[in-house]
Amino acid sequence: MDAFVIEGAAPLTGSIKANGSKNAALPLMAAALLMDEPLVLSDVPDLADTRNMLHLLAELGCDVPQRPSCDEPTTIHAADASPCTARYDIVRTMRGSICTLGPLLARRGHARIAMPGGCAIGDRPVDLHLRGLQALGAEIELDSGDIVATAPTGGLRGASIFLGGAFGPTVLGTANVMSAATLAQGETIIESAACEPEITDLAKLLNAMGAQISGAGSPRITIRGVRELSGTSHRIIPDRIEAGTFLMLGALDGADITVENCPIDALMAVCDRLERIGIDIALTPDSPTDLMRATVTVSRRDSLQATRLTTQPHPGFPTDLQAQAMALLCTVRGHSIITERIFPERFLHVPELSRMGAQIFRQGPTAVVSGVDHLVGAPVMASDLRASASLVLAGLAAQGQTIIRRVYHLDRGYASLEDRLVPLGAQIQRVDEKDLAPIGVC
Repeated sequence: MDAFVIEGAAPLTGSIKANGSKNAALPLMAAALLMDEPLVLSDVPDLADTRNMLHLLAELGCDVPQRPSCDEPTTIHAADASPCTARYDIVRTMRGSICTLGPLLARRGHARIAMPGGCAIGDRPVDLHLRGLQALGAEIELDSGDIVATAPTGGLRGASIFLGGAFGPTVLGTANVMSAATLAQGETIIESAACEPEITDLAKLLNAMGAQISGAGSPRITIRGVRELSGTSHRIIPDRIEAGTFLMLGALDGADITVENCPIDALMAVCDRLERIGIDIALTPDSPTDLMRATVTVSRRDSLQATRLTTQPHPGFPTDLQAQAMALLCTVRGHSIITERIFPERFLHVPELSRMGAQIFRQGPTAVVSGVDHLVGAPVMASDLRASASLVLAGLAAQGQTIIRRVYHLDRGYASLEDRLVPLGAQIQRVDEKDLAPIGVC
């Protein structure tokens, strides 16, 4: 396994570009299963998750490239409609594989999907996915750890479906039900639908394929089923979580850092918190007029202030940026309060940041962060994708050397991150873990 070795406290400045969105790409790629014509996607990020999705789609009868590319279009063609099984060996590596369930069920009438894996950030049940598909007429059973779904004779039927859960709407559940409903008979209404930009992007693609979807981006989505869908091309939206991570990087470590291809329109809650802390975020004079692909510059004021933030469904503060915000607040004087409303157990990064000198007190879904003058380098362990990013930010700001083990988590959401940070002045390199001394051994 790989690790990062970071020499911290080096001044950072320059430009960095956000890639296409991982969270948008996975359900968009799965949408190829809804038709027998090619789907051409641009700006697919080359990540562990997107490579695994291509592997899964290949097993499901699709002709796919060997790996995705942000530079070249990715063409996916579901040439063989007979395979309907997503094996555990592939599915366990990424939770996004569950978004093949709805398309398989709608187009092929049957699906067998292993219960998905992903990051260890707390309970993320798929019951809302299954409830929504059952409302469309599917028969669902669990067999040896697999979800087995079968459409009724004559296909799925439109229905009114409530998808609200204990911690808000389900993004992948909304994607699954919306995709399946495109080929259902009649009208489907999804109430308490996820409002995330990734859902809007999926609806845009499905409509380009011939679907009839309205209301995406609002809590109520209406889908009028069609007989078939056809091939199209589509450019994936920029990754708002990657862009948000780079905004935090500029706030924590930078003089002036410019983030290109930044979906600033989808990051209003993040910008609000950063501005309250004392971070200036400004569009560059030559920024595109499309605020989903803007160019922005981040700079720090002389004094920063503690703040409160609560993660919420979009358009609230994203749970996927909570760990990165915590790394920033560790160096902001005063007592900041972070409350996690989406995944209350998503605090595995707290003990690792504490190893670096952070002062954090956690009680249930809330953490109180007392700012320190500086963090100190230390050996730490990445526990999940976004926690990995927070440790990279902390390591870049810390005094001394930080070693981050298990960065394979990071590779699921940030393509070649170290290569993109070095031009900013970061002293970071990827090494093989076996070449490092064991933790605690001098």
